[in-house]
Amino acid sequence: MSHPKAMNLRFPDPAQRAAIEAAARQEGVSLQEYILSAAYARATAVEERFLDAFKESMSRSSEAFAEGASTVDPSAEQRAAELKARREFEEQQERGHAA
Repeated sequence: MSHPKAMNLRFPDPAQRAAIEAAARQEGVSLQEYILSAAYARATAVEERFLDAFKESMSRSSEAFAEGASTVDPSAEQRAAELKARREFEEQQERGHAA
């Protein structure tokens, strides 16, 4: 198997290099292609794991926000009561300044 100069492949362990070369031969690809394919597969697996964890986190967050929304976002009746109370308060303030 020839070793193209396009990619510098150094292996401190000759047995490791021999094992990788044997695996590449078995797959019928060059050493570079085998290593790049393995690196791509690993990066893709890491990315998928990250995305799965991110989706799970988003799901938990949306559930937490949905639970909290009922206490944060008041009902129409509560908003109406708050507006009425505010108007009454402002009217009292105006009367207080007029006196």
